[in-house]
Amino acid sequence: MARTVWDSSVGKKTVMAVSGLIMLLYLVAHMIGNLKIYFGAGEFNHYAHWLRTIGEPVMHYEWTLWLVRVVLVVAVVAHAVSAYQLSRRDIRARPDRYVHRKPRTSYATRTMRWGGIILGLFIVWHLLDLTTGTVHSGGFQEGHPYQNVVDTFSTWYGDVVYIVAMLALGLHIRHGFWSAAQTLGAGSGNRDRALKTVANVLALVLTAGFLSVPVGVMIGVVS
Repeated sequence: MARTVWDSSVGKKTVMAVSGLIMLLYLVAHMIGNLKIYFGAGEFNHYAHWLRTIGEPVMHYEWTLWLVRVVLVVAVVAHAVSAYQLSRRDIRARPDRYVHRKPRTSYATRTMRWGGIILGLFIVWHLLDLTTGTVHSGGFQEGHPYQNVVDTFSTWYGDVVYIVAMLALGLHIRHGFWSAAQTLGAGSGNRDRALKTVANVLALVLTAGFLSVPVGVMIGVVS
């Protein structure tokens, strides 16, 4: 049954919707955590340490954090694979380009695929920068996330990469939340306007929240 569901377009769209909502919940929590940087190095570093001790003593050190990471990796892979396979299926169904583009197709809709690629590449860069320190500028300091964030956003390329990725994220959320709601049957004539409003607000709040951190470093509020 699972294979039959996965092989269908509806099944793949459902996987995309559920995995997308899982990642959206994580992004909301992640943004709230990021904003703690405005309370100073001590508060931000303490928050980063707390993430590794969630669930103690029932859970050992970092077990909960690794559980979250595993769920996110599964969600990202499922989202990317289903999106790729749906895209290939769409191309096979209509190999020729449309002569006329749909006039009401939004910019976010037309760039969902490229936006997904940009975000995938950004995730790799972001992990190598602030988790492993492999591509970090200024000398990565284990256990000092506040200083690592300031180092990253003190470089022009760190700001550019992050800003471009967050703008792509906003467009992705705006269209993705709406699509997920339709796929999961939440849409209706009475709820469509409300769902569109929620999608717009989520995209705006998350984009602004994430972008506030590099902007805060650039203008000296965070230093």
